[in-house]
Amino acid sequence: MNDLPGALKRQDVQLRFERAAPNFNSADFVHRHTAAGLFDRLLPMQIDAACVLNLGSATGRDHPLLKKRFRAALVFGLDQSRSMLLQARRNRSWFSRVDDIQADAMRLPVADGSVDLVYANLLLPWIDNLPACFAEIARALRKGGLFVFSTLGPDSFRELCDQSSENSVRTFPDMHIVGDELVKSRLRDPVLDVDTLSLEYRDPDRLFRDLRNSAAGNSLRSRRRTLSGKGRVQALRDRLTGNGAVLPFTITLELVYGHAWGDGPAPVAGEYRVAAGGIGRRRR
Repeated sequence: MNDLPGALKRQDVQLRFERAAPNFNSADFVHRHTAAGLFDRLLPMQIDAACVLNLGSATGRDHPLLKKRFRAALVFGLDQSRSMLLQARRNRSWFSRVDDIQADAMRLPVADGSVDLVYANLLLPWIDNLPACFAEIARALRKGGLFVFSTLGPDSFRELCDQSSENSVRTFPDMHIVGDELVKSRLRDPVLDVDTLSLEYRDPDRLFRDLRNSAAGNSLRSRRRTLSGKGRVQALRDRLTGNGAVLPFTITLELVYGHAWGDGPAPVAGEYRVAAGGIGRRRR
């Protein structure tokens, strides 16, 4: 299984996003689809947010949606890629109440319990240590704060898995595993649901270009590192199209949407918290 901690080479992931930044918006149609799904699910939720943290904010295209939904909030876009943050900065006005933070989602540079809403649109596919990531989000969220996210499920890219003869496609964790890890990390009342998105392609090279421009390359530590990459790509191209006989072909994505509520920062060892209303009056 390659969904275990350490399965991804994090330097490769960051380098792919740095290189993809100039063309990312041309290939982020899946991100646009999942953003719409997240905001549909946010509609019935009642939450006042003064501080919103957009994890894996990339070129910032979700910022206007967040600002429209939470008009009074200060939005922080956090991404590890400097190139992505520079693209985001170019795309917004001087008067926007959005700030950028270049940082790692595994080590959030925010105070305990200081964030009202953590938003993560397709960040989790690039996180291979969900317990650590969720624990950091739980630390940052205030009590009653909200974590909303989209990610990919195990049926994603199954056509590439079927056609690939090597370990080149990551295995994504099942929805139930994600839900269990949320609970273990002190995130309350998780709700998850699954949708399917089918993408139709008539040209394998267009698929490969979209994957490259969205930084969705193979960053597994277990990937082959020989010089025969062009031959493998051509073999995959031939298998996808049946040597030209089967067109168009479909790529399937299993989309997982979820949310959970913050319980506030974990108490320090040996510290106990009691609600003031639960303290009785001493009678003489």
